[in-house]
Amino acid sequence: MSDYYSQPLMPFAITFDQEKLALTPEGPTLTRRMSDLEGLFLDGDSWKAAAQGDNPVVYSVVSSPVPELDRELPQSITTIQPGNTGGELWMTKGHQHPNHQGEIYLGLKGTGGLLMFDGERTEWIDMVPGTIGYIPPGWAHRSINVGADPYSFLAVYPGGAGHDYGWVLEHGMGKRAFTADSGVDLRPYEG
Repeated sequence: MSDYYSQPLMPFAITFDQEKLALTPEGPTLTRRMSDLEGLFLDGDSWKAAAQGDNPVVYSVVSSPVPELDRELPQSITTIQPGNTGGELWMTKGHQHPNHQGEIYLGLKGTGGLLMFDGERTEWIDMVPGTIGYIPPGWAHRSINVGADPYSFLAVYPGGAGHDYGWVLEHGMGKRAFTADSGVDLRPYEG
């Protein structure tokens, strides 16, 4: 942990630039390419061809400087590019919070969906600018771009919640999201 985070944070303002989808001051930025999404797409051959080919950026996460520590409330903006791999829409890796914390997402630009799975039930929320998706404690969640333009959302979550990506790889998400004329075709999860 850096010295900056070893002291309690003082109140401060974070500026949100809605046009650039930027936060100032800016914290860490994460970029996920196709090669970072191994095991997530049903069509493993299409994933491998894309990952070994041009290896496109699937999504990026720009965070505020609020640390992911207990009692803090970090924020981030995720932008998922439009596209599909073997017909399956581009998505975030998805995760569950190990200590079962809730989270909220606010749609900013584009058209997306919030897929949630509690191990038995699957829920879907259509996400457009202005929609707030509430993720209850204990639900794994993944965001998906269902449109032709980049889809962006703001996330606000407890800093000590953690991100268990392995849970999703082990249990899946209950459904998979494929391209469709209506935007999304949710199909039962396979493999």
